[in-house]
Amino acid sequence: MARTISGLSVRDIRAPTSRTLAGSDAVHTDPDYSATYVVLKTDARDTLEGHGITFTLGRGNEVCVAAVRALQHLVVGSALESIVADMGAFWDRLVHESQLRWIGPEKGAIHLATAAIVNAVWDLYAKVERKPVWKLVADMTPQQFVACVDFRYMTDVLSRDEALEILRRKSSTRAAREAQMRKEGYPAYITSAGWMGYPDDKVRQLCREALAQGWTRFKIKVGRDSAANVHRAELVRQEIGPDATMMMDANQAWDVGEAIEFMRPLARFNPLWIEEPTSPDDILGHATIRRAIHPIGVATGEHAANRVMFKQLMQADAIDFCQFDNCRLGGLNEVLAVLLLAAKFGVPVCPHAGGIGLCEYAQHVSLIDYICVSGSLDNRMIEFADHLHEHFRDPVVVRGARYMPPAAAGFSIEMLPESLDAFEFPAGREWKK
Repeated sequence: MARTISGLSVRDIRAPTSRTLAGSDAVHTDPDYSATYVVLKTDARDTLEGHGITFTLGRGNEVCVAAVRALQHLVVGSALESIVADMGAFWDRLVHESQLRWIGPEKGAIHLATAAIVNAVWDLYAKVERKPVWKLVADMTPQQFVACVDFRYMTDVLSRDEALEILRRKSSTRAAREAQMRKEGYPAYITSAGWMGYPDDKVRQLCREALAQGWTRFKIKVGRDSAANVHRAELVRQEIGPDATMMMDANQAWDVGEAIEFMRPLARFNPLWIEEPTSPDDILGHATIRRAIHPIGVATGEHAANRVMFKQLMQADAIDFCQFDNCRLGGLNEVLAVLLLAAKFGVPVCPHAGGIGLCEYAQHVSLIDYICVSGSLDNRMIEFADHLHEHFRDPVVVRGARYMPPAAAGFSIEMLPESLDAFEFPAGREWKK
């Protein structure tokens, strides 16, 4: 059915999670999980819409809303069929618009807004095809997959032909991995037991509840007080036992030297990784930290703005785990580029998924990575935070600490109308309280 994107609406959606300190860490002490929420409408007679979000922590969400409006002329009036016929060209048109790229380029609010629009297009595309996004991509040929990727600035380390070869090597076994995922689900770890603002008793309670639900991988927040870090790590290790996997997340709190120093007393708790140990822009700093704290791994990426940063992180041997954010990058097209880079360098992908809608996004990209790109589950897992899923039409399904592949068509990102109305800022009833 032919259809043209006839309209774009955008809303400022904010959940007041700061009231409970859910999501709190050493740097983001009072987060309100928020979404710049985009809906694409078409001129077709059916009711299909494309939904997409970008994630923020409250204040400043209105900036992303304005950035979406600045980009909408590049989408509204376009035929969906022409977009999906060349997704790479569509992404290039959005990201490299001659005037708007000055306020990026490929970073900041304009790139966050790009993610919301691009992912809304993918949501609409998948709904038209009656497939979840992960299945839509898994059914693509290697040539179709690669055609979605912008190789600009990457060809010094990854050519189009190399990308095709990575995908072709896994093509014949895709069906087996897809069947495995449908049966077993994708491995996950839990974050919501270890927020920085939670008191000890609550952390203990949440760890015990998570263990009872089958969780064996836990992430905790650490910060600038070394004694408090040791206390929190000791508390969690006591609760989860010596065999469970523990990860730590500093959320950019430290300088390079501090990161090395703060990790020394934490090494005895056997953390798999330290996440965002320093500035997300400091590629060489991450490399220095990685060399100094080995065998503890270094993970980063939720604030890495584009594929170029990931290219350099991998070139510099600066990370052991790739943790891109599906809203920080410029939508699924750029995510596919980073998946290919990670496969080229042999770096496991464990996407960031702590905020509103991020778990819903992440399940799709990890399935794409396993089925189409890496073909491996070694040291790969999706973050899970048990917050706000009830506001989505097709929320994540987690069984036995594994994400079960979503079955509904789309990107799993569509929120319930009543939730959108309740959390719209500043007039929604949750904010009138």
